[in-house]
Amino acid sequence: MKFILGKKVNMSQIFNAKGEVVPVTVLDAGPVVVTQIKDAQKDGYKAVQVGFGARKEKNINKAQKGHFKTLGNFAHVKEFRTKTEEITLKVGDKIDASAFSIGDKIVVSSISKGKGFQGVVKRHGFAGGPRSHGQKHSEREPGSIGGGLRNKVPKNMRMAGRMGSDRITSKNVQIIDIDVANNQILIGGAIAGKRGTLVEVRGM
Repeated sequence: MKFILGKKVNMSQIFNAKGEVVPVTVLDAGPVVVTQIKDAQKDGYKAVQVGFGARKEKNINKAQKGHFKTLGNFAHVKEFRTKTEEITLKVGDKIDASAFSIGDKIVVSSISKGKGFQGVVKRHGFAGGPRSHGQKHSEREPGSIGGGLRNKVPKNMRMAGRMGSDRITSKNVQIIDIDVANNQILIGGAIAGKRGTLVEVRGM
């Protein structure tokens, strides 16, 4: 059961052993601290709760202070569930980048960039209206949404609306390199989110 939390630093590229250029996403991964172990008898499911990052003590409420005790003032708290594996970790244990190895296949989850309220051309890839033959101000309009005998807009009609800020999960992603000294993990390809986005990394 491998897992860790990290923050997206940026995208870059490195050369592999064959001399090929490989695009990578750099993560500041951990260290995370185990704050609670949940079991099936007491909590109804098995999971490991970890804390990551730090924030000012004044921003931690009393319930969190009592829960964290002397472990730290964490900015992020997440749970990683397991169904079959026996949990060997204990409260207070630290997990860093050394928990993973180069070449590991992982599952990565993060929140994508928010793009606000967008039209159908950007949000759904619509072509828009024709640019000639007497058209006026209809280049990016959605066009007809049904009409006819209907008096309601059909469910799931592709229209303008909020775009981005979605939880994106990428599976079967490979770890290209690990810098244990600086707690950085280089993941192959692009990971959703802006710089500083919280990223969840789980082993497959």
